[in-house]
Amino acid sequence: MQPIKNKIYSFERAFTLVEVLAALTVGTMVLIVVMALYNRGQSGSAAVIDRIESDRLPREVFQRIAEDLDRVVGAGQGTQIDILNKFQDGFSAAKIEIVRNITDAKDQSQIFEKIIWQSSIDPDSGLLTLYRSHSGIALEDTLLDSQKEAWQQEVFVPICTGLTLFRIEVPQGETSIDQWTGEALPPAVKVTLSFAQPYKTVTGTFDVPEQDKLVRTIAIDRTRKLAFNIPALDANQSADANGKSDANQPTDANQPVDVEESGSPMPFLRR
Repeated sequence: MQPIKNKIYSFERAFTLVEVLAALTVGTMVLIVVMALYNRGQSGSAAVIDRIESDRLPREVFQRIAEDLDRVVGAGQGTQIDILNKFQDGFSAAKIEIVRNITDAKDQSQIFEKIIWQSSIDPDSGLLTLYRSHSGIALEDTLLDSQKEAWQQEVFVPICTGLTLFRIEVPQGETSIDQWTGEALPPAVKVTLSFAQPYKTVTGTFDVPEQDKLVRTIAIDRTRKLAFNIPALDANQSADANGKSDANQPTDANQPVDVEESGSPMPFLRR
């Protein structure tokens, strides 16, 4: 028989299954909190960017319409502006046509420049799409437009989509006119647009809340000379209609002033 040798076993300290599960649980909870904070930060950043972008596009549309009006109307005589508003599939749509005519050497009227802004229903989205067209003798881009045919220059180019309201009016006092035609130019043009979610009115048309409507009033021919009326002042008249004396009229320094009439806070002392 062989002698039995004594075996010495050595044990190293390790994590138990309960400790491993607890560590995984704590790590998962920390990761969930970090991901939640990250998602919240991303959502807030996206909301701010969307807000900035939602205001940027309307500003660009307003600025482009104002530039067209300033360039064509401010160029000289022979300008005509036609404005038309209507409902298309329940949505408020509008059209403005800016035309400048000139007379050639044969004494015939020709269209020097014509710009049209109008909105129309997009059959795919069911919302309004804003279009712009430019035609006439004047070329916006000499390099590109000179190579186009006449029918190619009058093509409507989409500017933006997803509009739920587009209206162009002429302000007159506290009211507005939704149609304008004729050789006389309107004093100003009020453009209203919105991308907000529409609601159906009792008349069957669509509208958006007032706080979601973006409005800009564009003055026509802002470089025109304004006439000022300055009333003539009678040099012999020492007081105005309210009975006040002329501030430029010199007073007699030797004339005593009544303290009570002068409005002085100190009472007149008598002996």
